[in-house]
Amino acid sequence: MEPLLLALLRLQHDLRTRRDDRGDVPGWVMIVVMSAGLCAMLLGVAKTQLHDMLTNALDQVK
Repeated sequence: MEPLLLALLRLQHDLRTRRDDRGDVPGWVMIVVMSAGLCAMLLGVAKTQLHDMLTNALDQVK
């Protein structure tokens, strides 16, 4: 019976002292949206250069 009592006391202590460590969700959403926007802008500006670079790299592998 003693191990069960100790386990329950530990559980009670953990539940009382538990912190919310989930982080800043709106901050992460902003980072993801801004990263996606940056990638879209980079693709829009340098699409042909990136395509040529990838094509040349794949041709060298063949």
